Amino acid sequence: MASALVSLAKPGLNTPAKTSLKITDILGVAIFDLTGLPREYFVTEENPTTGWVQIVFQALGLRSLLSSSLELEGFHQITINLEETTAIVVRRRQDYIALQIKGRLVFSNPTDSERLLALIGALKPEKLRQHPHFKAT
Repeated sequence: MASALVSLAKPGLNTPAKTSLKITDILGVAIFDLTGLPREYFVTEENPTTGWVQIVFQALGLRSLLSSSLELEGFHQITINLEETTAIVVRRRQDYIALQIKGRLVFSNPTDSERLLALIGALKPEKLRQHPHFKAT
């Protein structure tokens, strides 16, 4: 997986900020259909749980409600800062893909944000199934 220049720092003064996103920074991946229902999960040995997916599911439901109530269009991504991780959700043509990432996600500039979103958007479930870092559940 290619790197994007982002800072992933866990809360705390002594934690150095990371300057790139590595495959081992990804703790989980979930694929949702366009209605917001989860279809497939990928966990890692470091984090075999899927509890974070419920928060993403709720965020997609809220997005749907707000979009229809306020007639908002153009949703492309959601970033959810959790206690020690960040969940980022990207809308693709046929689904949503969500990643749980170690630490807090902070972009250095808009170009880094766009690059990371493009990388996330290009992730293929079949490649995740084959990658030793992930386990489909």
